[in-house]
Amino acid sequence: MRPSLIAPVLLGVAALACAAGSAAPAVAPSAAQPLPPIRHVFLLLLENQSYDVTFGAHSPAPYLAHTLPGRGALLKQYYAIGHASLGNYIALVSGQAPNIATQLDCSTYTDFRASAPALDAHGQLHGTGCVYPPLVRSLADELEAAGLSWRAYMEDMGKNPAREASTCGHVPLGAPETTNLASGGDQYAAKHDPFIYFHSIIDDQARCDSHVVNLERLPADLANAATTPNYVFITPNLCSDGHDAHCIDGRAGGLTAIDQFLRRWVPLIEAAPAFLADGMLVITFDESDGAGAEGSSACCNEQALPGARFQPGLSGPGGGRIGAIVLSKFVKPGTVSTVPYNHYALLRTVEAIFRLPYLGYAADASLPVFGADVFSAAPAVP
Repeated sequence: MRPSLIAPVLLGVAALACAAGSAAPAVAPSAAQPLPPIRHVFLLLLENQSYDVTFGAHSPAPYLAHTLPGRGALLKQYYAIGHASLGNYIALVSGQAPNIATQLDCSTYTDFRASAPALDAHGQLHGTGCVYPPLVRSLADELEAAGLSWRAYMEDMGKNPAREASTCGHVPLGAPETTNLASGGDQYAAKHDPFIYFHSIIDDQARCDSHVVNLERLPADLANAATTPNYVFITPNLCSDGHDAHCIDGRAGGLTAIDQFLRRWVPLIEAAPAFLADGMLVITFDESDGAGAEGSSACCNEQALPGARFQPGLSGPGGGRIGAIVLSKFVKPGTVSTVPYNHYALLRTVEAIFRLPYLGYAADASLPVFGADVFSAAPAVP
C-alpha cells in the first residue's frame, strides 16, 4: 500500500474490532491432492493492483493481462490477505498473519515482541513487531532442512551502499526504515523483501548474504539447472513492480512499468533449463489498491492474528482480489481457474510440492492447494 493511503485507512477503522471474515467460500482440497513433479518454483511479486484493472480488457499491461494467460493459467479468484505490503510478503513465506507493525510496513526495523511463550494451535505467534524470533520458521528454513535450495533476488538492492548492502540489505535493528521510498539510483524497498524479517536468517550473516541477493545474479543462476535454486523469490524495484505511479527516475510506473519488467524477465525464466524441465512460475500481487469492501475482501476462511488490533485488511478481512498467473509445462495454455486461493494457499501449495510441513495459517486443512483446475496438462504423481 502506498504510504499516503495508510493513515486515512487507519483513521477510518480505529473503532473496528478485530474480526475474521471471508468474502468467498473456502474450497476444501481433496484428501490426497495429486501434484505434478515440480522441482523448481519461481514466485514474482508485484504491487498494489486490483484484478479488474490488471486483467481488464483495456489493461495498461497487455503482456501480463492477455499474453501470459494465453500461455498458462489465470487464477481469477486469487486474493491478498491484508494491507499494507509487508504483511502479505511475510504471510507468503511463513503463514504468519499481519500484526499492527507489519500492517504499517515497519517504519522502524524493530524486533517482534511476543505476548505468548509459544506458537498457538494455528502456528501463530501472538504479539507485534517486525523481525520474528527463531521460534517462527520460514519457508527458507524448511527448504534448507529438506536439502533444497532457495534464493531471493531483489532489484536495486545495494545500488546505494550507504543505504543498504548489496546482499541481505536492511537497516540496523531499532533504526528507522530508510528504504520505504525510492531514492535516486536505488529503488529497493526492504518491506518487499520478507526474508530479512526473520532472525533465523539475518542472524547468520553468511547465510543471509548468500541467499538474499541482487536481481543481477539471476541470469547466471538460471544458466543451468544445477545453479538454479529450487525456490526463487523475485522482487522488482519500486518502479518495476508497479508500486510507484510516477517513478523517481522519470519512467512511467504502475502497470506500464510492470509490463516492461515482465517482458524482459519472464522469457529469461521460461528459457532456463530448470524451468523447462520441471518449473512453475507464479506471478501475482501483494495486495489490491481497490477502494471499499472490494479492496479489503478475502477468501478461504481467512483468519486474523488472535488479539490483533485491526483486521488484516484494516477496513475488512483481507487484501482484495488480485488474480495470479501460473506458467509451467504442467499447465495447459489458456487455462482459467475460478477456485478461490490466497497467499496462504500459495504457501501451502509450495510446501505440498516440496513435501514440507505447513507453516502458520497455511496449515488450515480447509485451504485449497493448486489442483487439476491449474495443473491441467501433465500426469500428476501422488
